[in-house]
Amino acid sequence: MARLAGRLASLLLDQFYPPFCLSCEAPVAGGDGVCARCFTGLRAITAPLCPRLGLPFEIALGPDALSAEAIADPPPFDRARSAVLYGAVAQTLVARLKYGDRPELASFCGRMMAGAGREFWAARPVLVPVPLHPKRQFSRRYNQSGELARAIAAQTGLKVDPLALQRTRLTRQQVGLSAVGRARNVAGAFTAHPDLLARLGGRGVVLIDDVYTTGATVGAATRALRRAGAASVDVLTFARVPSGTAFDGSDLPAAPTLPI
Repeated sequence: MARLAGRLASLLLDQFYPPFCLSCEAPVAGGDGVCARCFTGLRAITAPLCPRLGLPFEIALGPDALSAEAIADPPPFDRARSAVLYGAVAQTLVARLKYGDRPELASFCGRMMAGAGREFWAARPVLVPVPLHPKRQFSRRYNQSGELARAIAAQTGLKVDPLALQRTRLTRQQVGLSAVGRARNVAGAFTAHPDLLARLGGRGVVLIDDVYTTGATVGAATRALRRAGAASVDVLTFARVPSGTAFDGSDLPAAPTLPI
């Protein structure tokens, strides 16, 4: 009876507040999703891919074949995975989640991320969102990475520890910086909890963030966790800037001018 009442209430609510696509805002059959046209614009990352960086390969090169990027500049983390390649639809979703005061978008993005990170879950890791500096989080009201982590936890039953890592230095926005500039900007910006190993209880870490661009942010966060003794650190993001893109950050959503 309660289930029927809830269904009727949902149908009534849809009559007055019809659900819209999270990207283009066209009417859709159900809430918390995107329309068919926008969904086809989300380019899911699937195998074959680089086992370290999660970059998609055009053809299968074997289970142990690494990408040129992973060979030339091995990352400090163990593995990285992303749900989709960064494109127009992904950009809209990230911008609204990150700067548009739309934390509810994390539910849709988190479901896709839970699928992309499925090879991580058997080890029952701890989900650690990449933190914002307290001043920046206050201005935005919430941390989008924390919202994504909670959405993934709802799908996987895993623990989220938002205190395992802190951003102790207020950095400038990464948008518009080169790869080298990004790395310098976030170097030493993170500090792990002094009781990190006790908090992890022998489990590994999966860092959660919205977009993997050059890997500077998750790299700096990983190094802080490694210094504190974390033995296993993987990375999971919603979107990934395609390999070989001439990236200067200009196509990423820019933050609005906010007091920090």
